[in-house]
Amino acid sequence: MTPSPLIPDPDLFHQLHHSSSVLTLAVSDEYIFAGTQDGEITVWSLATLELVQKIQAHKRSVLSLHLTPDHSLLFSSAGDAVVSAWCPKNLTRLYEIYSTYDVGDIFCVAYSKQYETVYIGAQNASIQWVCLTDPANRSSQESAKHPDLRNHRFFDSKAVGGGAATPRRTDEKWTLIPKPQTILEIPQGSITQYAHYGYVYCMLVAKGSTVLVDAEEEILISGGGDGTIKMWKLGGDRQEEDNPEDGIREIATLGLDDAESVLSLAIDGSFLYSGKLDGFIELWDLDTKQKLRVIKAHTSDVMTLQMSRGYLWSSSAVGTASKHSTVHYGEYKNTTETVSQKYQCLARWKAHDGKILASATSSQVTNQFYITGGNDNKVSLWRFDEAACATAELSKEKEDMMFTSLREFVSYKTISSRSEFSEDCRKGATFLRVLFKRLGAHVEVLSSSSSSASHHNPVVLARFSGKKEPAESRKRILFYGHYDVVVADNKRGAWTGDPFAMRGSDGYLYGRGVSDNKGPIIAALYAVTDLMASKQLDSDVIFLIEGEEESGSRGFQDIVRQHHDTIGKIDHILIANSYWLDDDTPCLTYGLRGVLHATVCIDSRNPDLHSGVDGSYLMDEPLSDLTTLLSKLKGPKNKVMIPRFYEGILPLTAEEDARFDQITTTLLQRNAGNVPAKTLKQSIMARWREPNVTIHRYKVSGPEGSLVSSHASGNVSLRLVPGQEIRDVIKMLTEFLETEFGNMGSENSITITIDNQAEPWLGDPANQIFQTLEGAVMEVWGPLFKSMAADESGKVVDTSPGEGIGAEDSAAPEKPRKPLYIREGGSIPAIRFLEKEFGAPAAHFPCGQASDAAHLANERMRVTNLLKSREIFGLVFQRL
Repeated sequence: MTPSPLIPDPDLFHQLHHSSSVLTLAVSDEYIFAGTQDGEITVWSLATLELVQKIQAHKRSVLSLHLTPDHSLLFSSAGDAVVSAWCPKNLTRLYEIYSTYDVGDIFCVAYSKQYETVYIGAQNASIQWVCLTDPANRSSQESAKHPDLRNHRFFDSKAVGGGAATPRRTDEKWTLIPKPQTILEIPQGSITQYAHYGYVYCMLVAKGSTVLVDAEEEILISGGGDGTIKMWKLGGDRQEEDNPEDGIREIATLGLDDAESVLSLAIDGSFLYSGKLDGFIELWDLDTKQKLRVIKAHTSDVMTLQMSRGYLWSSSAVGTASKHSTVHYGEYKNTTETVSQKYQCLARWKAHDGKILASATSSQVTNQFYITGGNDNKVSLWRFDEAACATAELSKEKEDMMFTSLREFVSYKTISSRSEFSEDCRKGATFLRVLFKRLGAHVEVLSSSSSSASHHNPVVLARFSGKKEPAESRKRILFYGHYDVVVADNKRGAWTGDPFAMRGSDGYLYGRGVSDNKGPIIAALYAVTDLMASKQLDSDVIFLIEGEEESGSRGFQDIVRQHHDTIGKIDHILIANSYWLDDDTPCLTYGLRGVLHATVCIDSRNPDLHSGVDGSYLMDEPLSDLTTLLSKLKGPKNKVMIPRFYEGILPLTAEEDARFDQITTTLLQRNAGNVPAKTLKQSIMARWREPNVTIHRYKVSGPEGSLVSSHASGNVSLRLVPGQEIRDVIKMLTEFLETEFGNMGSENSITITIDNQAEPWLGDPANQIFQTLEGAVMEVWGPLFKSMAADESGKVVDTSPGEGIGAEDSAAPEKPRKPLYIREGGSIPAIRFLEKEFGAPAAHFPCGQASDAAHLANERMRVTNLLKSREIFGLVFQRL
């Protein structure tokens, strides 16, 4: 059956990676749980897709995970013949369950809330059960009947005539398995031998909504390697049953005519789906015990089935997944249409490079995914565009729209430094204009009336009006950002994917501009829409998004000056265009260095000459002159030799010195090393609050070879700090170079050109906007800023108490920590200009982590940072 052409392809929303095969999955409202081949249970946050915890759960591969419908218990079974029950909130190991029989691998687990009983399906073809609350089932790990201690037919056997027993396998990581609070031994009578004539592969507990049992009674359904599906009536107290030794009673058997293994089950009311070999799915009516139809879903074994939101989801041993529509047979009894016309394959796609061994569906309104895991060591989260389906049941929530908008925004190659992408830059500006307008803003696209600046990328101006009246009483907050990005060179395969196709992996979003600066823009935009939807936006929020920040903000100042009245009065300026100091500690930036880029040219009266034929000591060579001249700019220890260059630099205050001490202490705590605190502090201060000169490149005339070039030029930059006026520095630089060149007595000529400039900026951490940001950061991020610890290979190690999921349950609440106030060595040309132009204070809120790799390959932003930035923006826009 071919997929319907009307249904869009699935969206690979995110991928999570593990070091071994993913064999089983379970999903709660908060977490994704994965059982793996190496015996681990790995936990990711469903909201942020970050790795939250990883524990060694079993000695062998985890073969099944079962989360009870009320999410109170998580059961795991494995090849070590042990079943564990965990608290899904904090992964406390509540129960360890074992059988006194050699059951082999335990493939599946089911739980009856009605009888507080767990059922296991085993490799030895038996179904066994134990009541969790019956004190008679309590045991101890020292019991001789425990699988770790009882006599083993292989390991404990000896050769004829004596000899040593074969050593049992051991592994140091097994010592990491948490001790259970309670150990339960399955009673001798709680077993049905040969429940199937083959392995018991799958089980589920369902309400007895069939003619076989009362509607409120639970029944057990099992599928086995013998091709049969069996339904079992459950009994609470075995002493009241006709057979006191049997707590389950077979009431129906399906599929006696077929010996093909039943590998998976899913139920929808009184309809049961079974996944079988060779890609077939069977549909059974449990009321009539009839097989209604057979669906050919895949070309290989159907490994998993899920029934969710009116769709049947399946996956196969060749890595394909499919989505089918479902229609209950009874709805069409009186029509001419047949059931076969009603089941359609809506999509079939290659989901994994290997076998899909696990699947699950999430039930949250804002996080609805079909999730698959396979032996390619990946967990994939799939989302369909339900709006394109005629049978759509899901609405796009704002949370989803934010990621969707960012994905489209990233797709535009808005590279301002290259003329061949000018059309892409215009398309990116148009996308923003349309998005702002759709979300309720009054939007204008600003350009310069100057002919010299007409080719510059436009500036997008969007205004969201607050509800407070009159309008003159509303505060007006300006959010500045830029939609242009730097080049994403992938010729050598430095990127792991298309730089302009945003992808999610292990809790991060990857793509050019996702961190600098498209992600923060989108987060701020949707923060405003949140406030508008809840009618809490009192102030006006004005977005001013330019398209040439990565190219020195060419033309931006002219455009703003020309449209000053259109932009209007501004009370506060907010910028989000940088990163934390590390990956763990939120920061606020209150200072930036300025920059001055200049080109120094030396020209000769002569044309390019041959160095051997024409060169002599009597000739002044431009490149030699340029080299000598530029070498005079710096002395030992990077000291700038321009007279009066250091005049005006603001002295270090006691308050700022204390901030640097706090920064140094934080870095030393996060990064163990042998760097003395004093050295580290001096290094940070040198980068943030000391000026510098850098010579970048030389350029000469003529082709390569043995030439005396008639022209030589060099590019230099001067990083400036608050207290240095850029006009004064330009004058100092020009006078110094001209004077030194004149002293050289050269016959050549000199030209000095100022290419672009940005003033240094120093904000006031005590002002209203910074204090509002500080309070919002503390409220949203809370006391725990640190991430999971990882070893040198990047693998997350065993989590200590209070650091994993549910840590709030076991640790006393900590006082929220203040963000670090930092300065930066880089420059943002617009920030000081905007302060002067509108007479308003600015604050700089870094959204990303230090490892975001902005301007580098595989630029990324953590999902957590994007979501929390949205919250922080919302609080700031509301409170200002």
